Formats: sequence, C-alpha cells, structure tokens
Amino acid sequence: MTMTEEPTTRMNMIQAINSALDVVMARDPDVVVMGEDVGYFGGVFRATAGLQAKYGKTRVFDTPITECGIIGVAVGMGAYGLRPVPEIQFADYIYPALDQLVSEAARLRYRSAGEFISPMTVRSPFGGGIFGGQTHSQSPEGIFTHVSGVKTVIPSTPYDAKGLLIAAIEDNDPTIFFEPKRIYNGPFNGYWDRPAENWSKHPAGDVPTGYYKIELGKAKVVRDGEALTILAYGTMVHVCTAVVAEAGVDAEIIDLRTLVPLDIETIEASVKKTGRCMIVHEATRTSGFGAELSALVQERCFYHLEAPIERVTGFDTPYPHSLEWAYFPGPVRIGEALKKIMKDG
Repeated sequence: MTMTEEPTTRMNMIQAINSALDVVMARDPDVVVMGEDVGYFGGVFRATAGLQAKYGKTRVFDTPITECGIIGVAVGMGAYGLRPVPEIQFADYIYPALDQLVSEAARLRYRSAGEFISPMTVRSPFGGGIFGGQTHSQSPEGIFTHVSGVKTVIPSTPYDAKGLLIAAIEDNDPTIFFEPKRIYNGPFNGYWDRPAENWSKHPAGDVPTGYYKIELGKAKVVRDGEALTILAYGTMVHVCTAVVAEAGVDAEIIDLRTLVPLDIETIEASVKKTGRCMIVHEATRTSGFGAELSALVQERCFYHLEAPIERVTGFDTPYPHSLEWAYFPGPVRIGEALKKIMKDG
C-alpha cells in the first residue's frame, strides 16, 4: 500500500467509494464516471452523489438502461485513452454486458498485441442480506474469475474500498469491482435479527481523505490463529469473524480482497501453519470461486492438511426472498462447519 500523509475521517463504504472517485477524478481528467442514474441522482445507493455537480456532465453522466451498451462504450473509451468507471446498478444486471466484457474488454490488449488497452473499472453492488430476492442479491464473481484478462476485486471495509478502487482505476486492465451492499453502512455479523452496526464505530471506518491505494493481489490476515484457516471476502469476512469469536476457535481469517490476482502465497503459508481450511462465500456452490480455492489448497498443501477442506456457500438455487436467511451462509451453518472440521482428522 502507498499513501500520503493525509487527515482521516470516519466513512461508511458508500462515502469511501465516493471519496475514491472524487480523488482520482481530481488527479486525472481522463477518468469518466457513467451509468444508470449516476449523474444528477447520484446513483441508487448515492455512491456518485455530488460528482456531476463538481466535474460536469461530460465526465459524470447518465446512460440509457442498456448494460451491453454501457460496457461497449466504455471499451471504446478505454481504447481512445480515457479511464471509464461504469456502474452496473446491481450485479444481477451485468449479464447483458458479458459479451462486451469477455469478448472485447478482456481480450483487447492481447488481440492488439498491446497497442490498445481497456482500463475500465466496472463498479457494481452485489450479494444478499437486504431482502432483494432473486434479481437483486446475486454474487456472480465466479463467472469473471474464469475470464482471462479481467481482474476481480471485492472490498470488505471502507478503508479497503477506497484504496482498492483507486488502484483498480489506475490499473491498465479491466477490473470488476464488486461492492457488498449488505455492508455499505456497517459490518454485518450474520445475525439479521440483532441491531445493525455502523462503520463509525469500526476501526476500518477511519479512512484517509486524500489519495492512497492498496495493491491488487494482496490478501489481508484480519485475525491471526493456529487451529484453522478461513478464506473469505466481502460480507463473509465479518460474519466469519463474529462466529469464530462466539465459538472460541483459534482461527486465522484471511480476507482475500482480490480474487484475481489471488494472493496464493498468503493462503498457502496460513494453511501449512494451521493444517485446516474452511472456505466461505455467498455465491452458489457449484463452480463457485470456493471450488478453485479448494483445488489450489489441495494442490499446494495436501501433506499439511489434517482434515478435509470445508466449504460453506450459497445453495444452487435462485436467491430466495422468503428463505433468505436459510440461503445466506450465516452463523448456524458456519458454526456447524467449524465443529465438523475441528472434529475431523
């Protein structure tokens, strides 16, 4: 991480993202923000509030409701020399843009032998926990980790959100920046029926007001431990931290922060130390990113494992509205997996 000496202030994740956009737009006139309702309205979650008034309608502008068109235009902007930051209002609606992301943005540098690049950062809220049902709760990160040429970033705190977003915008490759909307306003321990927490009371809500960035591809050990390694990202980092504390398990929790590039060295060192590994994500189980993590741990740490690798994930169904907390990998399911993996071996 690199940062200047800057004053800090308490921010939630929305404010941190807004601050990141403000900082990079002030530093680089080629940065352009675009998407549905991002201009005058400031975005459905207000992540772009105030930016159009500050930088004008040519740098922060609304688009038609056409995700394919938004990303297609962004590809052309990047090839022209701009650094577009398109917003897809919800990750559930990113699928019409897949052809432009996969066939054009991800391959532009390769197919042009480096003559053109696609330095776009696609921001999108993702994940459940807000009663959004099947069309406002999906976690499609596994699709993009399968695509060569695209980076995938998922922050879990306001501090990380700002530093990672700045790094992504300054990167010359296309980046998918998924924002866990369940923790926009505060960390979430998985107990939906308990009072909500706010980032103002959390150390990671203390965010520098100026420029800093966090290197892509560097995981963070959020809790040191000796008995078990837990791999998580986004909302699940906080859920796992709360469950481990209540269970009294000496687990080491790693926040991946970026899925591609992946900090496999930190993962390998931890699993070789603890001898056990549990992977937690909200996305569907089959072909989810946890499957790739499990394969990597098996390949690299097999002789150090004292128990089978455990995965706690969403189910292979559309995200249910009425049964949201059965689908969501919460304290009950994570707690059961903890007991199993500590007993096995």
